Amino acid sequence: MTSIPFFKYQGAGNDFIIIDQREKTYITKDQQSLIQQMCDRRFGIGGDGLMFLELDTHFDFRMVYFNADGREGTMCGNGGRCIAALAARLGIIEQESTFVAIDGPHPTKVVRPDYIELKMQNVSEIDQRNDQFVMDTGSPHFVQFVKASHQMDVKTAGRNIRYSDQFSENGINVNFVTPTAEKTLDISTYERGVEDETLACGTGITAAALAFAKKGNLIGTQTIQLKAKGGDLEVKFDAQVEGFEDIWLCGPATYVFEGHYPIL
Repeated sequence: MTSIPFFKYQGAGNDFIIIDQREKTYITKDQQSLIQQMCDRRFGIGGDGLMFLELDTHFDFRMVYFNADGREGTMCGNGGRCIAALAARLGIIEQESTFVAIDGPHPTKVVRPDYIELKMQNVSEIDQRNDQFVMDTGSPHFVQFVKASHQMDVKTAGRNIRYSDQFSENGINVNFVTPTAEKTLDISTYERGVEDETLACGTGITAAALAFAKKGNLIGTQTIQLKAKGGDLEVKFDAQVEGFEDIWLCGPATYVFEGHYPIL
């Protein structure tokens, strides 16, 4: 019997399987059913997604991300923070580094072994319609401001938007956001690829913070606190008249366990 060594990490309840493929390829991108099986919470390890940690000639390492459905995904913010935490644990990086993902390079800062800051790509285009915002923060996101996001049926409401005529072809992640205090937001997220509510979503957290800044016409250096159902994160950024720069997603990235997954 052969097996695949893996690490399990979570960032504010957003959990991932990570496979170190720097020296050996255990899984290839076309093994969608195997990735899906490993992410299954009843018949596998369980996770919102799975990542490969690979070598790269120009950066400290490469992150390749797959959704729980086994398909290669777009950027995952909490996944990026978790894979950076593992890279530090393995001695690949120290306090500061830069890895590359599907949307380009991402500088990181290891504040503590279990707290990672990840720089996101600049965002220049946001489509605003009243209290609804659509943007790409490495993954496409729909943000809607509501009265009580933590009390909603997020799976039903999120699916209705994700599979609407406007978004059904490519899919979109859906975030419901409620301001609760000064620059503090509650957020609940439905993620495509998982096709369910997740306890947190890094690119969604980022999208919500930027939507809040745009809605309030905030300009200059900002820090927004966000409370997801799985934990607290913050987004720091520079809000300009047109777009957002120097965006950092900050929060916990926690080692859970490691093991070997048997291939029968």
